[in-house]
Amino acid sequence: FFFGTMDLDVQTRIEAFAFRKLVEHLQMRTDVQNIDVMNLAGFCRNCLAKWYAHGARQNGLAMTYDDANEVVYGMPYSKWKKEYQ
Repeated sequence: FFFGTMDLDVQTRIEAFAFRKLVEHLQMRTDVQNIDVMNLAGFCRNCLAKWYAHGARQNGLAMTYDDANEVVYGMPYSKWKKEYQ
């Protein structure tokens, strides 16, 4: 409906907002394991991190998967895994 008439910059800001809210929600729901999300939705936090790193590289940023995991998990993955898995 809106995407045909929406300014690309506005669309990008809306998508970025939705992504940030999704990441925030997943960071708060440490009780939900990746396998649960994967089984229900077909993707998990690790998928988001891979997509994030891929997007960064497409835009000329040398971001590693570990860097992207910190964005998605809100901490190094090894720390998250030790505390919540």
